[in-house]
Amino acid sequence: MQQKKYSPWFRYLGITAQLLVLIGLALYGGIKLDDRFDVAPLFTVALPLLVLAVTFYKLIKETGKKEHDNGRK
Repeated sequence: MQQKKYSPWFRYLGITAQLLVLIGLALYGGIKLDDRFDVAPLFTVALPLLVLAVTFYKLIKETGKKEHDNGRK
């Protein structure tokens, strides 16, 4: 069976969609946690920054792996 070749744009579009959803959830969760513990902007700022850091780490790891795989072939 022939394997379908997808454009790399689909992978990056998926990462972007995942980033937007996770930032939205982090903001929502941060606002709720700030209200619950009464620590004004702490979680609202910290959670989205954590999501960005993890997502950028994942992105760098994915793009580095792709370049490494292309060097082998």
